[in-house]
Parts: sequence; structure tokens; C-alpha cells
Amino acid sequence: MAASVGKEVSNKQLILRDYVTGSPKESDMYVKTSTIKLEIPNGSKAVLLKNLYLSCDPVMRIRMNRAEDSIFASYTPGSALSGYGVAKVLDSRHPDYKEGDFVWGPAEWEEYSLVEEPNLTKIHHTDVPLSYYTGILGYPGITAYAGFYEICSPKKGEYVFVSSASGAVGQLVGQFAKLTGCYVVGSAGSQQKVDLLKNKFGFDEAFNYKEEHDLNAALKRYFPNGIDIYFENVGGKMLDAVLLNMRDHGRIAGCGMTSTYNLDEPEGIKNLMFIIYKRIRMEGFSAIEYYHLYPKFLDHILPYIRESKIVYVEDIAEGLENGAAALLGLFSGRNVGKQVLAIACE
Repeated sequence: MAASVGKEVSNKQLILRDYVTGSPKESDMYVKTSTIKLEIPNGSKAVLLKNLYLSCDPVMRIRMNRAEDSIFASYTPGSALSGYGVAKVLDSRHPDYKEGDFVWGPAEWEEYSLVEEPNLTKIHHTDVPLSYYTGILGYPGITAYAGFYEICSPKKGEYVFVSSASGAVGQLVGQFAKLTGCYVVGSAGSQQKVDLLKNKFGFDEAFNYKEEHDLNAALKRYFPNGIDIYFENVGGKMLDAVLLNMRDHGRIAGCGMTSTYNLDEPEGIKNLMFIIYKRIRMEGFSAIEYYHLYPKFLDHILPYIRESKIVYVEDIAEGLENGAAALLGLFSGRNVGKQVLAIACE
């Protein structure tokens, strides 16, 4: 067993102070240090985890609301944030996990966790960075794979648009589109990210939406023949402009709508009639519904990663003290690539 098992150690956590309205602030969260005894109670089937990497995900903002009609459970004020992460098993009384295993799955934002009913995926491929299991090999990867291939059913030569294209999901969707033989354009919020899309991820074109005063005109410039597939990450004005530019029988995969998460009132969409005019199919989805495809997904993507035919960019912050800033940076565009919080290294 690891030397620390059985000892009482300090355990930092990132705590939500209270429910949030409007744009969250770093002061809405705070770091609390308590202690945890690194042992599993007798008769339990728990696992004891040392958390290594935590995933900063936009959906965490929704969980800061006092929500009554969301599929995402609200956080409890005064308790640690939770999401997804990568951990090492320090000890286990569960038959599916053993000491030394690396796992990914649901995670508390703390250094050590005792998980009574583990629902974790064992990591078998350690020739790639462990942090990848918060992103390209975790739910963001499944999201890109299922949304693009299962919902959008792409064909070679089609025109694909990806919003928030340099983020955890968008950068993969664009590369999947290129591997399928599509023409792909991405939008992002800075020139640095536009350059990344074109020069590292292989997008055909990209633009900074913050510099476009007329999104409809911008899309017509990049898609004179219209858009077959839109991978939707932002909602709001971008979705309204896209609807005007879709081709007949176009497909829209609704992954997220980050432009609306900090609004007290949802933003209205004016051009929904184009779903009828153009016979567009728009489908929202959650990656959890497609977890059963995970083995197929790994078979698809791991060879591309190993052959450097797919690349992935991470933005790694370190320590729970920097967790709030890293998480909130998602909504100001501060991160470049998948935002990860490193808690410990292996």
C-alpha cells in the first residue's frame, strides 16, 4: 500500500460559498483545508483516491444556480465543487479497483476523496498524458465524437462550422471534420486562437467573432454556399446567424450554449422558422447518453493521437488555490485549449 494510507492528512477543497446569479466571481468560491484519514471503513466497498487532475467545464456554472428545472444537479453551498477528474487509487475494498489503478470519472474538487459507490473508468492506456482523460479521452472527447458522427452524420465534402472552436470539444470536432474530408471553419475569441485553429488544428478558415459586427455577413463570407453541419457550443446571436446560413437538410448538434450561462433571463432566438424553411434537424444531447460508445471511441481516436494525426491543446493551471480563476476563465476566454486543474503529479 501507499505509505500515506492509514494516516491523517490535510485535504484542501474548493467550496462554493452560495448560489450565484449573473457572472460568478472568484469570491463566490474559497479554499478550505480540513483533514481526512486515509482509510476505508470496515465493511465498505469504497475506494480511496488521490486526485491528480480536475476538469474545468462550462456546465459547472449551471450547477452554481439554484436550479429547479435543470438536468444538472445544483451544488450545495458550503460544499466542495464536483465534476470530472483523473485520480490514483490509494486503497480499495471494491472488487473492480485495486491500489495503483488510474481512473477517471466523477470527482470532488479536493486533494483526496473517499468514494463509497465508485462509478469510475479504469485507465488502461498510459502512453498518453493522464490529463487527457479530463478532455480528449474523457467526456469532452466522447461529446465531440458522438455529436459529430452520431448526430450530424457527416459526409465527405460537406461544409462544417464549429463555434468555440478552440475549446475542449471544438478543437476535436474540427479535426474529425477534416479527417472526414469536410470543409471546416471555426470561430474563437482572439487572434491567438484563430491562428491556433488554422495552424495547429488544420481548420480551413477561422475568425474572431469579437471583431465581427455582423455575424450573418461573416458566415456568408466563409460559407457562400451555406452550412451543412453546425456544432453548437455558444447559442445566442451566433445560433441566430447560423440559422440564416444553413443549407437544406442541415444538421445542428446542440452541445452547449455558453453565451447564456451567466444571463438571468435566457436570450431569445429570432430565426427559428428557418428550421422549417430549410428542413434543418437540430438535436441537443449529453455525452453521458453515449458513454456506451467509449470502447469504439478509444479504438477510433488513440491511433490518431499516437500518429500525431490528431493534436490536443491543454491549458493547465496548478493547485486548488487557482481553481476558481481557472474555472471562471472559461467565460472570459482566458484559457487556450482544454482547461485543466492539476492537483498532484504522478
